[in-house]
Amino acid sequence: MKQDIIINSTTSETRIALLEDDLLAELFVERPETERMVGSLYKGIVRKVMVGMSAAFVDIGLTQDAFLHFSDVGGGNELIKLSHEPEIEQAEDDMDGQRRRWEGEDLKVGQDILVQVIKEPIGRKGPRVSTQIALPGRFIVLAPNESFVGVSRKIMQFREKRRLRQIAGKMRPKGFGLIVRTLAEGKSDADLHNDVDRAMKVWRKIESAVRSTKGAGLIYRDLTMASSIIRDVFTPEVNSLVVDSRRLYREIVSYLNDVSPNLTEKIKLYTDRLPIFDKFGIETEIEKSLSRKIWLGGGGYIYFDATEALVAIDVNSGRFVGNKDHEENSVKVNLKAAREICRQMRLRDIGGIIVIDFIDMAEEKNRRKVFDEMRKSMRMDRAKWDLAPIGPFGLMEMTRQRIRPSLVYSLREPCPQCNGSGLVPSIETVVTTFERWIKRFTSQTREHRLMLTVHPRIKTYLTGGLTSRIARIMWTNRVFITLNSEETLKIDEFKAYSYKQKCDVTAQYSVGLQNQED
Repeated sequence: MKQDIIINSTTSETRIALLEDDLLAELFVERPETERMVGSLYKGIVRKVMVGMSAAFVDIGLTQDAFLHFSDVGGGNELIKLSHEPEIEQAEDDMDGQRRRWEGEDLKVGQDILVQVIKEPIGRKGPRVSTQIALPGRFIVLAPNESFVGVSRKIMQFREKRRLRQIAGKMRPKGFGLIVRTLAEGKSDADLHNDVDRAMKVWRKIESAVRSTKGAGLIYRDLTMASSIIRDVFTPEVNSLVVDSRRLYREIVSYLNDVSPNLTEKIKLYTDRLPIFDKFGIETEIEKSLSRKIWLGGGGYIYFDATEALVAIDVNSGRFVGNKDHEENSVKVNLKAAREICRQMRLRDIGGIIVIDFIDMAEEKNRRKVFDEMRKSMRMDRAKWDLAPIGPFGLMEMTRQRIRPSLVYSLREPCPQCNGSGLVPSIETVVTTFERWIKRFTSQTREHRLMLTVHPRIKTYLTGGLTSRIARIMWTNRVFITLNSEETLKIDEFKAYSYKQKCDVTAQYSVGLQNQED
C-alpha cells in the first residue's frame, strides 16, 4: 500500500493528512489555542477522591479538573509515579518485571502528583490523566520507576524480537523500564542507545521542573501534532512527506538527521501557488468527511449520526441496481459500506461506542463475510478497537479508542439557533409558548400593558391576516401588547418589558428559566 504524508501549515492552524493509495485516511488539525495535550506532563493537586467512582479529580492548572481513574494510578505514594502511555505502543504481556498497580485507597485530597494526559478534553469533560508516565522516543518508550523490558507485539519475527529484547535489557537504565517500539526493527545497538540517551535527558529536565514548580501547572509539553506524527508514523514504508512550510521543513529535516538520516530524502518542500491540499485532492475529501451522508459507488449511501452516548451508522442501498437476488445485492452494498465505514472512522476520528445498521442479510455466511471484511479493513487503524459479530437484530456493535474530539467537533461548532440538535421549534409551537407566557403574566400581575420583542418571522406570523393572531391574543387575555422585532433573537426567544414594573420580566414568568435559576 502506498502511503504519503501531506502537511499544510498556516498562521492559524497546521493540518496533517495521511494518504493511503492517494485516498485520505487520517487527518489531524492543530491550532495555537487548542494545542495537543496528549503526552504532556502536569504537576497536579488532588481535589476530590471519589471512591464510589474509583476515580479522583485533579487540579492541573486548567479551567477543568482532570479525571484520574484508579486503574491509571501506579504504585507508591511519591510525587513521581510512572509507566507507559497505552496508545503509544502495545508491548508483550510477558515483560521482564511486573508493572506496579495501585487501587487508590491512599490518595489524599491536597496531595501533589505528577500526571500525564492520556485523553484530550472532550465537550464538558476535562482531560483524562494517568500517573503511569511514558516518554516515547523514536525507537523506545522510557518508563521511569519501573523495571520491565517489553517489545512491540507488531514485531513478528522471533529472532528479531529476541535480539531487541537482549539489547534493551543491557541498556535499560537502573530504575527505568523500556518498551522497544515497532520502528526499532532492524536498528542497531547505537540507534537504540542514542534514543535512550535522548529520553533520559528529557526526564532529567522533568525532574528539575517538578522540584522548581510551585502549585499545579504544566511541567513538560510533548511534541506538537506535526512532530509527533513524524516520530510515530513516518516510517521507511511511507512513500513521501510533502510540506508547504519552510520552517516546518527545516525542523523535520533537522530531527530526522539525528534519528533516521535515510528518510530525509523522502521529504519534499511544496512551493507551487496552488494550495497543497487542493493539489492532492484533500480539501474535497475533508468536506465529504464533515457531511452526514456519504455516497458509495453504485448508488448506496451511509448516514453518520453522533449522539452523547454513541455514534449510529446506517447503511442504505439507495439507487444501487444489481441482479434480481436481493441477498446478493445486500452483501455487495454491505461490503462496500464496511470498507468505507472503516476509512471514515479513522478520518473522522470517531471514538466510543459505535452501532452499525447494515442492510439485512438472511444467511449467516453472508453476515460473517461482512464481519470479516470489517476486521480486515480495521487492521490499518492505529487506535485500539473491538468488534462484535452482527447480532440477532442485524446490528454490529464496536468500540474505538477515543483520544481527542472527533474531526467534526474540531472543524465545526454547534449551531447557535438549534444548539446542535439540527431542529428548531415550529412557528406554531413558539407562538403557543408566547401565549402561555402572556396568560401566566396577566394572571399573576393583573397588568394590562406589555411590550413584546420577537424574531422578525414570528412578528410577521403574529400580525398577518385580516384578524391577526396578536389581536386575538390581546382580546383573550385583556392586555395591550406593543410588538417589536429583533434580528439577533433566536426564533424561539422573546423579550417582555412591563411598563408598570419598568423592567424586563421575561425570566420572571418563564417556567423553564425559573427552574434553571432555582
